[in-house]
Amino acid sequence: MLFRSVAAVVALTLTVPLAGQAAGAPYDRGLSAPVEDSNYPEVGDPGIDTLHYGLDLTWLRKPRQLRGVASIRLRATADADRFQLDLAPSMRVRRVVLDGDRVGFRHRGKTLSVTAPLNRNQRYRVHVVYRGTPEPTKGPASRPDIARLGMRVTADGQLWTMQEPFGAFTWYPSNDQPSDKAMYDVRVDAPGRWVGVSNGELTSRRKRHGRTVTSWSSAHPMASYLVTLAVGPYRRHHQAGPHGLPMDYWVPRGQARLVRPLLRTPAALRWLEKRLGRYPFDRLGIVVTPSGSAMETQTMITFGRHNYASGNRAVRQTIVHELAHQWYGDTVTPSDWRDLWMNEGMATYIDTRFAVSRGWTTWRHWQRQWKRDDQLWRDIYGPPGDYKERYFGSINVYYCTALMWDRLRQRIGTAKFDRLVRAWPQTHRDSSSSRAEMIAWFEARTDRELSRFFRTWLMRRKSPA
Repeated sequence: MLFRSVAAVVALTLTVPLAGQAAGAPYDRGLSAPVEDSNYPEVGDPGIDTLHYGLDLTWLRKPRQLRGVASIRLRATADADRFQLDLAPSMRVRRVVLDGDRVGFRHRGKTLSVTAPLNRNQRYRVHVVYRGTPEPTKGPASRPDIARLGMRVTADGQLWTMQEPFGAFTWYPSNDQPSDKAMYDVRVDAPGRWVGVSNGELTSRRKRHGRTVTSWSSAHPMASYLVTLAVGPYRRHHQAGPHGLPMDYWVPRGQARLVRPLLRTPAALRWLEKRLGRYPFDRLGIVVTPSGSAMETQTMITFGRHNYASGNRAVRQTIVHELAHQWYGDTVTPSDWRDLWMNEGMATYIDTRFAVSRGWTTWRHWQRQWKRDDQLWRDIYGPPGDYKERYFGSINVYYCTALMWDRLRQRIGTAKFDRLVRAWPQTHRDSSSSRAEMIAWFEARTDRELSRFFRTWLMRRKSPA
C-alpha cells in the first residue's frame, strides 16, 4: 500500500472528501490564524495554516508498525522558501509530494522541514508517506498520567493516544498547536476483527483481506490535540441522545459491564445543555482505552479503563467534565497554552455543579476547599494564567480558576453569569480564542471593567481569595 507511485499518492485525497463538501471544494472551515505558542514555541509552525488532514493508516500488529499517508491541505500565512511539520523521529518519512511534485525534505528530531517556496495566502496540497513504531514523547508535566504524551502501543499490540498539549506528531505529521484547527478524514486498516476508532462519523466499516477497515469523517474543525485514534478489540454500543443525537460507546469485547455507567450520558448531556446551550457537534462517542486518564477528544471522548476503579459516580462525573470541554476547549479552543485555564477551570466548575445537583457533595464544601488551597497551588505551580511551564495541567488551572469563576458569579450576579457562560461557546463555535478576547467579551456584556479582576486571579502569585 505504501509503495505507491506519485500519481497514486496524489489520487488518495480524491477518495477522502471533506465532510459536507464536494471533493475539490475549498476547505474554508479549516481556516485559522496560527500563532507561536508562548509556552511551547518549539511545537508548531505559525507560517502555515492546515485546513484538512486526510490520514490513511495501516496498523501491523506483529511488527508493531504504523504505515501512513498523510494528505494535508494547507495555506501559507507568509512568503517562505520552506515550511515545517511536526513528526516524531520514530516515524520514518519515505517521500514528500507538494502539488504533485516530489520535493526535498529534512527530518531531524521531531521537525520535518520541507524545502519548497510558499506564497502568502496560497493553498497547497502536501502528501507525506511514512512508517514506523509509535513512541510517546516527554510531556511538560509532573502528573504521571501525562508525563508521556502521544501514541502508545500496549503489550498485546493495541493503540491509544492522549496528546495534550502536544503529541499528535507521534503518529502523523501535523501543525501540532492549538491555534491551528483543521478538518479531518481518517481511514484505519486494523488487523483481524480489531477496529480503528477515531473522531466524528463512522462513514464506512468493511472487511478486506481478513482485516477491518473503518473510515471516519469530522464535520467540524479541531485542534490536533483533540484528535484521537484507538485500535483494539472494540465493540460498538449505540444509544440515542437528546434530540436524536447519535451516541456510540466503543468498549473492549467481553467487558460489557464498562458500558453501564456510560448509559447515563444522555441524562448528563441534557443537564449540560440546559446550562451551556445546544451541544455544539453532530454526534458523540466514548472510546474506553487501556489508560489511566480521560481526555476531551472532540466528539469521541477517550476514557481510560482505570477510571472505573473509583466507582460509577466518579466515572459519571469525569464524563461530565470531558463533556463540558466539548463547549469549553473543543468548539472554543485557547489559541495559546498559557490559557489552559479557559478549558479546565470552567469544566471543573461545571462538573462540581453537576455533582452538587446529584447530592454527591455540597457547593459550600468546594467553595471552602478551593479557597483554602488557592495559595498552596499558586506557591507550587504558579498562578493559573502564568503557570510554570514544566507543570502543565496541574491542579492550579483547575481549582484556582474554578474559584475565580465562582467569585465572578458572586460579583455580577448568578443570572447574568449563567447567561454569559452559556453564550460564550454558542457565539464562538469552531474557533480559537485568546484571553484578551474572552475578557473583552465578558466586559462588553456586563458593562464592567473586568480586566483587573481577571489579571488578579490569573496572574498574581498571592491568592486573592
